[in-house]
Amino acid sequence: MRVIVILSAATGLNYITWRWLASVNWESWWIAVPLVLAETYSLIDSLLFGLGAWRLRERHDAPPLKHEVTVDVLVTTYNEPLDLVMETARAAKAIRYPHETWILDDGDRPELRALAEAEGIGVITRSEAWRDRPRHAKAGNLNNALMVTEGEFFLILDADQIPSPDILDRTLGWFEDDRVALVQTPQWFTNVPASDPLGSQAPLFYGPIQQSKDGWNAAFFCGSNAILRREALMQLGVSRYVGEVTLAVNRGIRSSRRVLARARREHATDARIVASLDRVSRALDDLKAGIARGDALADLTYGFQRQIMAVRRELADQDIAEVRAELAELAEVTGDPAALAAIDDLALEALGERSLSPLAAVESVSMLVESFDVGREEEAQAIMPLATISVTEDMATSMRLHGLGWKSVYHDEVLAKGLAPEDLPTMLTQRLRWAQGTMQVMFRENPLVQKGMSWGQRLMYFGTMWSYLSGFAAIVYVAAPVLYLSFGVMPVQAWSVDFFARFIPFFVINQVLFLVVANGRPTWRGAQYSLALFPVWIRSVTSAFDNVYRGRSLGFSVTPKTRSLENRPRWDLVKPQLWVMGALVASLGVVAVRYAAGQAEGIAPLINIAWVLYDLAVFSIIVRAVLYSASDHQPKGY
Repeated sequence: MRVIVILSAATGLNYITWRWLASVNWESWWIAVPLVLAETYSLIDSLLFGLGAWRLRERHDAPPLKHEVTVDVLVTTYNEPLDLVMETARAAKAIRYPHETWILDDGDRPELRALAEAEGIGVITRSEAWRDRPRHAKAGNLNNALMVTEGEFFLILDADQIPSPDILDRTLGWFEDDRVALVQTPQWFTNVPASDPLGSQAPLFYGPIQQSKDGWNAAFFCGSNAILRREALMQLGVSRYVGEVTLAVNRGIRSSRRVLARARREHATDARIVASLDRVSRALDDLKAGIARGDALADLTYGFQRQIMAVRRELADQDIAEVRAELAELAEVTGDPAALAAIDDLALEALGERSLSPLAAVESVSMLVESFDVGREEEAQAIMPLATISVTEDMATSMRLHGLGWKSVYHDEVLAKGLAPEDLPTMLTQRLRWAQGTMQVMFRENPLVQKGMSWGQRLMYFGTMWSYLSGFAAIVYVAAPVLYLSFGVMPVQAWSVDFFARFIPFFVINQVLFLVVANGRPTWRGAQYSLALFPVWIRSVTSAFDNVYRGRSLGFSVTPKTRSLENRPRWDLVKPQLWVMGALVASLGVVAVRYAAGQAEGIAPLINIAWVLYDLAVFSIIVRAVLYSASDHQPKGY
């Protein structure tokens, strides 16, 4: 396999270098450059795939568990059908290894609680602390449960994932290594036909890809069918809390220094105010030094706040004393102390106004005091072990665990079986949410710049995120042959021996690598959807970018919990793909006319015709998906 990886990388680099240096048709740069960029993207994707395969790790049985541990089995649900949830909960209770079973009902349904408690199954709902606070969907549900359960380990199951009775016996042994924080098992679906028209099974991902990541200690959490170590999650929660608070305090220090500089300019002639601002500046220096020494943040910020309040109080006392003295002198002159008593009260009240009081110089600084609070009153829980930075909590959580030095294990054995989406609308909603969550993580915590991870780990995470950019390359790959066959626009200078001598070895060896890594697992359906769902991938990138950098809502819907009752085909959901297929077919008709008119000759049209036929074969899955008639099973939900 490593020989094939080296050959694939060498031939790929040789081809793409030649493409950039010798074959770009600059006369049609507007399509030639995007095409070579798309090919470069694909080469990087191939190199990342090969890098993972370099350390592909096939594990077998877990080592024996040497001592008893405590386990909580957590079944997450929001509004799935009660019978679906209870079927999973009963299977969870029947797991042979001693454990506690809990349903985490984020819908807080009394009828579900009654059913569960009648069978001895615990139910956990959100506490009052969550009222009117960000709930963070499934991540918040799990974070809430972590604070009220006690097991050393916990198994997370989606509401439709029926566990095998031996799931804990088969996996807990991996935790004999004290640094293992996560054991992920595959997700397998029972309601998917052999043809898998919606591409739900993902045999390549839940196999060689996760095994490749496992070889680099980068197998990641997939949201369900995973066992996690509580100690690792709590360490993660505490470390993230400390890190975020420290970041907020440092931001507050920088903001305070800007405020101080402005205040000094405005009050440069008032020695008393300048002296007070100097005291605030020294307090900021002490705070910064304490953070550098690693002193307790709570003590540091409390001490800083006290110093600020002392400066304010001192200035206020001086101002009030001066006003009282002036009023007393005025009372002696006028001889009317009673009238001036009222003036006294009004004057003291006005002293608190920024426009009238010398306190204005430090008022803006004191307003920053709240920035140095180490509490998180805006959140229901100060400590959030599972990541809440995206609409999917899994990848970010495992990436952070790896950053802390914890290990993960991919146990390639189906130990829980669930239900996949059974219609196109549900599938598209689910894929969009997954992709959006991944891109949110990339934009917020790009693994390439995260501390604590090895370069192999960073590249394995980045590879998954990189794959969702394929939607942009797909547009170019479709447009290039259509433009050539219809209008004769040539993005490549010549389809010569030089081209074939470089492209064919790379293409063939890359396909061999893919087949060897797949090791007999079906991969065609995944390849189809990686191209055919290009509108979903593009929307995930653009919407996640708007959410992270512009604060806009993602505008996504939670995966429907029941199959749509509509029986009509939903062609409206795949309009972009239908337009693409129409353009591909039209280009074949146009090139036939061009052949007849003598305007098309040589090998170039034949290559592009083959390219178009391949694209049509790929996009044909969209027609099958629209026409797919599902069974009566319920699709996967929360």
